[in-house]
Amino acid sequence: MYILVGLGSGFHNAAWNVWIGNMANSNEVLGFFHGFYGIGGTVSPFVATSLIIKAGWEWYSYYYLMTGAAVIALLYSSSAFWNETGSKYQQENPGFQGEGGVFSQTRLALTYKVTWICAIFLFLYGGIEVAIGGWIVVFMKEVRHGDPFDSGMAETGYWLGITVGRFVLGFVSPRIGEKLSIAIYLMLAIAFELIFWLVPDFIVSAVAVAFVGFFMGTIFPGVVIVATRLLPKDLHVAAIGFAAAFSMGGGAVFPFMIGAIAEAKGVAVLQPVLLAMLAVSLGIWGTLFRVPRQGVSYHV
Repeated sequence: MYILVGLGSGFHNAAWNVWIGNMANSNEVLGFFHGFYGIGGTVSPFVATSLIIKAGWEWYSYYYLMTGAAVIALLYSSSAFWNETGSKYQQENPGFQGEGGVFSQTRLALTYKVTWICAIFLFLYGGIEVAIGGWIVVFMKEVRHGDPFDSGMAETGYWLGITVGRFVLGFVSPRIGEKLSIAIYLMLAIAFELIFWLVPDFIVSAVAVAFVGFFMGTIFPGVVIVATRLLPKDLHVAAIGFAAAFSMGGGAVFPFMIGAIAEAKGVAVLQPVLLAMLAVSLGIWGTLFRVPRQGVSYHV
């Protein structure tokens, strides 16, 4: 069942990101789009923690609320894109009408170095984002010795940081360039992750992880912007869809790997593993500075 949920979420995210990525002022609009994603991530742990711990709900009852939210998303997405048919897309993107259709476009997109750099980068990014969100409660309880409710609020603070970062930094990134801004945000996230790891205090850790979320939050929409500006327009859907799928894959693989390591070595290994992943992500992103623009006039 989770495979189907992930598949649908991947298609949904890719379509929205490509559509918004080609708008005017796409940084700001994508920031708001992903900011509202962050609002959901902020509110959901708080609601789930409150309902299960305070109200005495069974753990599975929260899935009823998520099912209702998914139905609402289905209705408004269907109504918003009802007239956006495949034939209309092909008319607007003549290059898409070649032999092989969508599979041909995907194969062509994979010949671009940008596609692979963004995909591998988002694979790590998705793993980092989900691993922090999934393991912070356990870490704060077992390593920082917080109570269950306060530890749940630390997770809420992390998602709140992601939300605020996406709303705020979406207006900052265009002024310094998306490539450079993402590198700066990664370095700041590494700095606060070091504080989170090395300062053994619950409040300091909670504040530090919120700032990690703040600087990590706008990275995904920034990568989408870079991809849309470096790749031909008719390859945007295939390339961004491929990269977004890698992000979902990272969100599935790395939390499981960290869980296996934590089972053997203890949850304290979370921080050095995350630091290593952040450092590798920064190195991968650095390779994008050597990729030439594909005849695109936008500043990146």
